[in-house]
Amino acid sequence: MTLFAGMIAHVTVSLLVFFKLKDPVYLLFGCAIFANWLARAYSMTLFDKADVCAQDRVAIAWWERVSVTGAAMIAFLLGAMSGYAFLASQDTFAEIATLSITLSLLVSVVGRNFGTKITVHVVTVAACGPIMVSLLLTNNIYMMLLALLIIPLASTTISMANGVREFLYENVLSRREIAIIADRFNAALNNMPHGLFMLDENSRIVVANKKAAELLAAGTRDALSGHSLAAVLRYGVRKAVITPDRAKIIQLQLQSLIDGEESRALVYFSDELYLEFSAKRRKHSGVVLIFEDVTARIKAEEKIVHMARYDSLTGLSNRGYFSETVEKAVKKMGEDEKFALAVIDLDDFKHVNDTSGHMMGDRLLCAISARLSSIAGDNMTLSRFGGDEFVVFIRNVRDEAHIDEIMSNMFTALRGTYLINGNRLFVSLSAGIVIGTKAEFRLDDLQIKADLALYETKHQEKNSWVLFADEMDEKYTRRQKLKAALRDAVREKSFSVAYQPMFTIDTVEVACCEALSRWYHPEFGAVSPAIYIPLAEEMGIVGELTRHMLTVACADCASWSNGSAVSVNLSANDLRNKEIVSMVTDALKASGLEAGRLQVEVTESAFVQDAAKAKAILKELHAKGVTIAIDDFGTGYSSLSYLHLLPLDKVKIDRSFVSDIANDERMLKLLKGVVHLSRELGLEIVVEGVETEEQLELIRSTKSADLIQGFIFGMPMPSSGISELTSLGSDDDARHVAAQ
Repeated sequence: MTLFAGMIAHVTVSLLVFFKLKDPVYLLFGCAIFANWLARAYSMTLFDKADVCAQDRVAIAWWERVSVTGAAMIAFLLGAMSGYAFLASQDTFAEIATLSITLSLLVSVVGRNFGTKITVHVVTVAACGPIMVSLLLTNNIYMMLLALLIIPLASTTISMANGVREFLYENVLSRREIAIIADRFNAALNNMPHGLFMLDENSRIVVANKKAAELLAAGTRDALSGHSLAAVLRYGVRKAVITPDRAKIIQLQLQSLIDGEESRALVYFSDELYLEFSAKRRKHSGVVLIFEDVTARIKAEEKIVHMARYDSLTGLSNRGYFSETVEKAVKKMGEDEKFALAVIDLDDFKHVNDTSGHMMGDRLLCAISARLSSIAGDNMTLSRFGGDEFVVFIRNVRDEAHIDEIMSNMFTALRGTYLINGNRLFVSLSAGIVIGTKAEFRLDDLQIKADLALYETKHQEKNSWVLFADEMDEKYTRRQKLKAALRDAVREKSFSVAYQPMFTIDTVEVACCEALSRWYHPEFGAVSPAIYIPLAEEMGIVGELTRHMLTVACADCASWSNGSAVSVNLSANDLRNKEIVSMVTDALKASGLEAGRLQVEVTESAFVQDAAKAKAILKELHAKGVTIAIDDFGTGYSSLSYLHLLPLDKVKIDRSFVSDIANDERMLKLLKGVVHLSRELGLEIVVEGVETEEQLELIRSTKSADLIQGFIFGMPMPSSGISELTSLGSDDDARHVAAQ
């Protein structure tokens, strides 16, 4: 309709000017304006019929071009007619009339055609351009100045149109954002797992969500709005959701929340409904109440307590509840009444997990727990502290003989073969026991003592039990002191190195020396490597000890005159340490020793846990020129299988093959067999533990060794002794010095 009204006004003006001036050009302008209206009206009809929402960007752009073209044409026609009036007609009425309708078009640009920038710019230029050109062509200075003043008019029109568009666009976005926020708020509100009431200052419900209506069985959330909490509770009484007395109590609880006296309250509605309310005051006025159904939580309290007190796997008491139960039991005991605390551990349980899987291990623990529970008397409290460790508190213990009888019966019942999912698993046990009285009861101390007794059992003889004795505490204290001293010794490099030479069997020349660690402590004296090396492995510091041995041994070897080699032992931990290769490299570099003069010895047990990694490390060392020897051959695991898998140069045959060869022909044959196999594989042979002339002669006569190592040539000696040995050439002199 606005398009039609505009066309009528524009055509009317062109006809009026035509009738006044009798100029047919104005009639042509009127016809052109009418034709433009027809074209635009037709295109709008087509646009209204088209499914614009289903069209793509190309089609939409085409419709936009049609619209802009129509608007630009009418603007150009009006601008051209006004320009013609100024340039050709020079009639005041014609000029004012045509300029007026052109300016009205510019007003419509701001009020209606602001939708796109291109429409604003094209229509404004199309309307103002012809007028400016005509005014400039009049050759009238004032008209030409007037033409220049049209520029700010056009600029202002464009600016105003853009401002209106941006303002309305922001409003559209704001309304859309508000609508989105409102939808999100409603979605969030109605999808909350909790019920929500927003109360005004009169405690009337302003906002309620769907969950609130469901929890209170109060119809729809809209039905709750505007009502007080008291009215909602009365509705609950009518619907028999709550009793009248309960409604009064609930109202008092909720009022306490609203007044700020409490921030949270557990409200009992019925046996089937417990709601927990929390309150938060709004910034200006009113309160927000949030509540959730905690019926399941309340009903599950017993289960939660059970889970907190009992081991989830076996059903036995856990550590915390065991302590609580035992302390209560001790308080009820007589002053002279004795009790026992037993810590029971399954022997080699890790092997079950490693070979059969943790699920099988768990089922075995459950079977053992069930059997333990079945034999436990009323005077026993059972617990699983974790892993494969069980603890038993036994009351009414008479003496050591009585506890021995109890433990014997327990072990008889528990150890043996268990059938788990068709698998037969043999179980043996170890236990540590401490006996005490009420006056002596301190559970933590008792547990430590029982653990010490268990530790003693594990190191003496598994599948048995040991009663705690005071010397165990002393032994434990000494062990802890020894560990502290060992850590200091490793840090301060307080170890010395002794060397046991390996002699060639024919010429009795020193070919290699085995480096042996020695430690003397002011308090503990000379500590055996058999004690402190396993301790260092347990403490995780054996790598630093190995580094020290490599450094000293390489430096000493570099000082020996005859070019003999030095041999350093590597532990299983060393062969799992990725830094061992760099340790060897650093020691060789620092000493200047050739890699071929360094030998490393490894035992077969080093390959049990991670054979692939150990093999890779030895290959890397061998590639650098280091000699690899396997020590104590024949005493470990699957001895023969390692000979062709590892980059070996030497085999050191254990002393157990030599000790009785003079008296047992079978031992000699066994030695010769191992030697033959090793020679076939191209390995050099070292025989350890040679102590008598008879053994030496037998080995020489049977050619069972390339090198001999043993006390027949003397005890281990310092580096200076090796230097003296290497400077001597004769058999007798060397043996004389070694014997010293």
